[in-house]
Amino acid sequence: MIFVNGAPTQGHDGATVADLLAVLGVDRDARGVAVAVDGEVIPRREWPDRTVPGGARVEALTAMQGG
Repeated sequence: MIFVNGAPTQGHDGATVADLLAVLGVDRDARGVAVAVDGEVIPRREWPDRTVPGGARVEALTAMQGG
């Protein structure tokens, strides 16, 4: 089980960061997106190849404008 933004997800062990973003409905080419796996920020160029092991905690953040 992988935890994505605090929520448990089943059936995604071994998925890539790009795969998990697709599950969230986030276009991997979207600007202002940052992803961390177990507290380590993952560079965008690694998203298609970086696999996420079971038990990992993934945080996907989108920057927003405003005050």
